[in-house]
Amino acid sequence: MSKTVPAIDFASVLASTVHDMKNSLCMLIQSTELIQQESAQLSGNARDELARLNYEANRLNSNLLQLLSLYRLERNQLPVQIDQHYMADIAEELVLKNQFYTEQRKLQLQTELPDNLHWFFDYDLVMNLLNDAVANALRYCDRRILLTVSQQQQLLVLEVHDDGQGFPEFMLNSDAIDMNTPDLANNHTGLGIFFAKLIARAHNNKGVRGTVELRNGGRYGGGVFRLTLP
Repeated sequence: MSKTVPAIDFASVLASTVHDMKNSLCMLIQSTELIQQESAQLSGNARDELARLNYEANRLNSNLLQLLSLYRLERNQLPVQIDQHYMADIAEELVLKNQFYTEQRKLQLQTELPDNLHWFFDYDLVMNLLNDAVANALRYCDRRILLTVSQQQQLLVLEVHDDGQGFPEFMLNSDAIDMNTPDLANNHTGLGIFFAKLIARAHNNKGVRGTVELRNGGRYGGGVFRLTLP
């Protein structure tokens, strides 16, 4: 007598697995940060490898968070917690998150923003989005990255400028990205920009939604990631 195999909700299984992976990865990141405190006792090569390990672990952690957020968004289970946040605190945390890597690689991550500027948004979602943009700039820049924050009319505008080669043409046309047909030939899944646009659009005020734009040029002639929030 044959037994019926119960249907498997693969998306739910994957989400649970990703959640467990993320917990383990967070412990790994904490371990690398503890070792960083003793990094003066390490050789130059060991410090370089530690910086790279910490960078890649944080990048993977960001990707896993994006997957979980997309899963919750698809099932209408992604709450957007809107609170007031001071942009100086956001900028400082982004610098601190990437300080060890930038110092070890001799990169410059600078910020430019007015005093006392504050805005309303979901801290976790926007912080992850911005940190992913900074991590991408760190990966492809030559030496310099600049985070600018400003208020333009009724919008908060955040930009990440770098002095690299800029975004390739297929990424500049990000509206055409199809998550069902990832561009594996260019080693580009589109997950990062897809996630960024979803999070931006989840922030709306009086019918105006947030946006994400990629372009080339900017302060340093490289890539520019631009996020606007109403």
